[in-house]
Amino acid sequence: MTPTIIAGAVASAVALAASGAAAATLDDVKSRGNLQCGVSSGVAGFSYTEADGSWAGFDVAVCRAVAAAIFGDAQAAQFTPTTGKTRFTALASGEIDMLARNTTWTFSRDVDLKFEFVGVNYYDGQGFMVPKALGVTSALELDGATVCIQTGTTTELNLADYFRANNMSYDPVPIETNAEAQQKYLANACDVYTTDASGLAATRSTFEAPTDHIILPEIISKEPLGPLVRHGDPEWGDIVRWTFNAMVIAEELGVTSANVAELAAGPTDNPEVNRLLGTEGEYGAMLGLEKDWAVKVISQVGNYGEVFDRYIGESTPVGLARGLNALYTKGGILYAAPFR
Repeated sequence: MTPTIIAGAVASAVALAASGAAAATLDDVKSRGNLQCGVSSGVAGFSYTEADGSWAGFDVAVCRAVAAAIFGDAQAAQFTPTTGKTRFTALASGEIDMLARNTTWTFSRDVDLKFEFVGVNYYDGQGFMVPKALGVTSALELDGATVCIQTGTTTELNLADYFRANNMSYDPVPIETNAEAQQKYLANACDVYTTDASGLAATRSTFEAPTDHIILPEIISKEPLGPLVRHGDPEWGDIVRWTFNAMVIAEELGVTSANVAELAAGPTDNPEVNRLLGTEGEYGAMLGLEKDWAVKVISQVGNYGEVFDRYIGESTPVGLARGLNALYTKGGILYAAPFR
């Protein structure tokens, strides 16, 4: 399916959704008793299933945080695995309430496809992974290579732009899921796998011999990845946006899953901590949630830094440094609007 056909299908789904009660997502979620969340079909550290079949990961945690904010139960979330082709139709049609799967915030997705990105939970860029045995040290040496590429993604478009700009040719090997890309790459069906650099690190961490593969130094794009919802329901967008913001602000303020109960027991000396935890002001009511909604998020899921370290940080097999995703006070660009 071409990008034009995909866009048309999504636009039709958006029109159908808009003809109904588009502004009642929270009511629908509450009446159903769970949050329906779209995720990737399996990316180590970001979105994967445990041995017992439960979903976990860095992106999954955002969904669990929203469930905790609404229901006081981070487990009150159901997950739908999606591909690059199916994710937008699933959201536009109402099959899912939100999408949290390594999706890049772009102009056309925000405006033309009628989605609302509520923030950036991972600042990324597109890279290239090759077998060390190939003897390549730069993406500029990939002229004529076969490249595994997920269809229906910004990655596909960025690849074409980069090779054209550098007067190089390539032979695309189209794939739909990360699992398919991994299988073909390891079977030598392609010389190169290209996707977001975080996705390459996640995929490489699952290899039997990860050190036999290198991620080339070139980063060829901006890929601000984040959760998104449909246009037409700003109240729902606020809930998802401020749930994520609460996780970031909690890290800024030193509020963790370990100390949040103690801090929430009474007013602290920090007014912003008090507002975040519901001991001062009526911020929960503004969202249609309980006063302690953020306490439930932080206690059950953790602040942003805790989630990062748990699933994709340097002590995990994925092994990602915070880099751009460090707080703005610690050399990164992660920044949330004030809680006041």
